[in-house]
Amino acid sequence: MISPWQDAIALAQAARRKGSAKDALRMMRTDAWLLLVIFRMREVVLRFRIPVVNRLLRMMQMVFAGVELGNDVKLGAGVYFIHSLGTVVGSGATIGNRVRFLGNNTVGAARNDGAPIVGDDVEIGCGARVLGPIRIGAGAVIGANSVVLCDVPADHVAVGAPARVFPKRRRNDVLNASRMAVSQVEEPLTGLGFHPPLRTL
Repeated sequence: MISPWQDAIALAQAARRKGSAKDALRMMRTDAWLLLVIFRMREVVLRFRIPVVNRLLRMMQMVFAGVELGNDVKLGAGVYFIHSLGTVVGSGATIGNRVRFLGNNTVGAARNDGAPIVGDDVEIGCGARVLGPIRIGAGAVIGANSVVLCDVPADHVAVGAPARVFPKRRRNDVLNASRMAVSQVEEPLTGLGFHPPLRTL
């Protein structure tokens, strides 16, 4: 069982902060932390089979946060619902630690054939759908409005509907590629076969 304090520290890390006690206290003021506290209460209620309370807590989540979390969902520490409105995580889905939901997401079964397993530190863009018995690797990024129906390896990006998967570019790779491109550029217009006229005074 994950404690509220562990959730607060992991939320601070998911928010790309250091994860210090001060950052954790700051995250305890967010809706995302309150949503996780209610979900952890639901886990306890389901474990002890206390009637009616789970349903009331689930309705609180839907009314106050606009998020639907199924009964059999497994949430890791610090799952960060940045904009929770319209987010649905269906029963059977497993969500790793520090996963970031950017809003209006659906994670669940496509045809009652199984639910997704989402690894740690995944970012799920606005409006993205992750459907079916698939695996999303750690550190992957799901682009906005993507519909993911196949596995996504760790540290890859999935974009489009249906989603296509590409390796994630590292910041240094992008900088090196842009430096190479700049060094290969010739003087403006001289590579086009003509020279600009000289100015006369």
